[in-house]
This record gives sequence, C-alpha cells and structure tokens, in this order.
Amino acid sequence: MTDAGTNEAFDVMGQFTDTVAGDVRDPYPRLAEQRRTAPVDRMRVLGMDGMPADAYVVHCYDDVARVMRDNATFSSAAIRDLMGVVMGPYVLVGMDEPEHRRHRALVSLAFRHKTLLQWEDEVLTGIVHDLIDRFAGRGRAELVRELTFRFPVQAIAAILGLPASDHARFHDLAVAIVNVAARVERGLAASRALREYLAVVLEERRRQPAGDLISDLAVAELDGERLDDEEIFSFLRLLLPAGAETTYRATGNLLFGLLSRPDQLDALRADRSLMAQAVEEAIRWESPLLITSRTAVRDTEVRGVEVPAGSQVIAHVGSANHDETRWDDAESYDLFRPPLPHISFGAGPHMCLGMHLARMEMGVAVGALLDRLPGVRLDPDGDDPHIHGELFRSPTSLPVLFG
Repeated sequence: MTDAGTNEAFDVMGQFTDTVAGDVRDPYPRLAEQRRTAPVDRMRVLGMDGMPADAYVVHCYDDVARVMRDNATFSSAAIRDLMGVVMGPYVLVGMDEPEHRRHRALVSLAFRHKTLLQWEDEVLTGIVHDLIDRFAGRGRAELVRELTFRFPVQAIAAILGLPASDHARFHDLAVAIVNVAARVERGLAASRALREYLAVVLEERRRQPAGDLISDLAVAELDGERLDDEEIFSFLRLLLPAGAETTYRATGNLLFGLLSRPDQLDALRADRSLMAQAVEEAIRWESPLLITSRTAVRDTEVRGVEVPAGSQVIAHVGSANHDETRWDDAESYDLFRPPLPHISFGAGPHMCLGMHLARMEMGVAVGALLDRLPGVRLDPDGDDPHIHGELFRSPTSLPVLFG
C-alpha cells in the first residue's frame, strides 16, 4: 500500500476540488423560512428500494434533539443500510440498542481521556508542525490544500499505527469511500482494498500489540466480550472518512470564521484560553455535516405533524444550530457568544464518539498556525474564500499571507 496514487480531491492542475459538498453558499435564509412556515416538512424521496417514499425534514433544535435522543422511536438502521456497502456490516452509527450499546462500549475503551492526551502530545502536534514547515518560510499559503485537508487523515493514520509511507494511499481510499455515491465502483473497490490492508495490520497487532488504536481494539474486552475482526474493520472504515471529511471541514470553517473576523482572531491570539469556545462556536455556526437520517419504527408525531411508521425522518442539524429561539444572530460567528450546547455532534446514544479528538485536532491546528505564522490574514488577491455546500460544508480554499 505504498503507492501514493492520484488523490481524487485534486484536479489535473493540482487544485483542490470538492465534489461532495455542492455549491450553495448560504442555505440559512431558506432554512429560517422553513423553521417559521414548515418546521416539519413532508417531502417525497427515493427509498432504499428505489421507490418513492415519504420523508419528514425536521428543522427546529428541540425537535432535532428529540429525534436523535429517542432511538426507540427513530431507528438508525437505515444508515447501516446506506453505509454498510462500504463500511461493512457493523456500522456503529447505524445500530440500535442493545447492539449499539455493546459495540460503543467496546470501541470507547480505545478513546479514553488519557489516550487522547497522549495522542495530542505524541501524534497531533508533530504532524501539524511538519505540515506547516513546508510553507512557513514562504509568507503565503493555501491552508485547505496544504494543511486542513491533510492533517486529520494523517492524524488518524498515525493513531492507527500505519507507516507514514502509506498515508497518501490511505487518504486516496478515504476520499473514494466518501465519494461512493458519485463513483460507486471506485468506492466499493476502495472499501475492499482498505479491508484487505487492515486485515494484515490487525493480524500483526494480534500477534504483537504496538500501543496504537488497532492494538487497543484488538485486545479491548468488556465483561468477557471482545470485538471480532469484522466488527473492527467496520469501525475502522467508519473512522477513516470521519478523519478525512468532517474534521478537516470543521477546521476550515473555524479558520474562515476567525480570518474573516480579525478582531476575534486577535483576541484568540492574545488569549489562548478562548480556544475551546472558538472551536465550539465554529462547530455550531457551520456544522461540517448538515443532516442525518432516522426511520420511524412506529406511528408518531413531531411538532403536531403525523409521521407514519416506516417514514424517513431527516434531522437537519444545520438548521437546528441556527434556531433563532435558542441563539441570537445565529448566522454570525461569535466566539464570545454565551456557551450553549449545539447539536453538531448529535445527541443521545449516538453522540459522536470522536468529538473530543475532533475538538483537539482543531485546537492544535489553529494554535500551531498562530504560533508559527505571525500576522496571518486572508490574502486579498487570493481566490474568493467562502464556505459552501448542501450536505457537507467547508471552504475549498483559504489563501493567506503572513510575516
């Protein structure tokens, strides 16, 4: 797996592209109108069987939180049906109780607080500084292509214990898996290739644990139970796109929010204790993934709208995070905003297992940039930087000057 391949995220000129997200720059006025006029909006979609089916899009914060927390009424199984083709049969985010509880408890053993702190010191800091080293002397950089897109997946690969020589190919496979809907055969082939590669690594770790995440998963035990190989492969194939997609997008959104508001960037530069709230506000303001899906397992209602059993229920995270009944001026990035929990990491049983790692990566990346790039600012002559997307959201480019 040492061939670096040609990363699908770059065009023939080496420019970063984003085929997954879509081109919409500002969906929030439309979503605000939906919250006012149709907070639970019935629509027709193609079901998993290719036939038209009803779906209900839920837009308000309290309703989205209810859908996410009540997995007895709103099943996650449809996510497994959708993602299982590339993630394998044991997709954690597509499980219901009690199966979900068992799997989450076992994989959570590898995400202990002590382990996260060790990853920050021994993995994340070194990777981000190695990437910054490549452009720190130039006085200018494009931070998506040169940092935010590369950092999280290299971090995941290192945490898994994979050699640096495999990181580029590892990233290729991640991008292909994420883009499976657009290029099905390539995505399926990437999933098979990744499983074959991980099988060799897992076998080695079972013989000789190496202190990495795969080793931890191989020996994780709770009440006498362990994960079998296919359960580990499914979890790792889920973890990979999370590293390749949502964290890089969240980091780009944080940087755009700060770079577009120099007063807040200066405040953070002067007081790093503001980092946690800067990170949290970015994740609320521009969630990297706007929607998630559930299936109603019985007849129910949401905000007075009847939802028949079997209907798809789409929880609109992006809309919920801009709910004007919860946040004033929600369309603005404001790191000084009074803290109030958002819902980008979910709620209830499926609260994102990797959220603490994502927050840590975002803080490490931005802190290193402020340390290494004096006076970093948006390049007024660079390509128009902006956040865009209908499903995923992030900037495609962040051209900056410094020094």
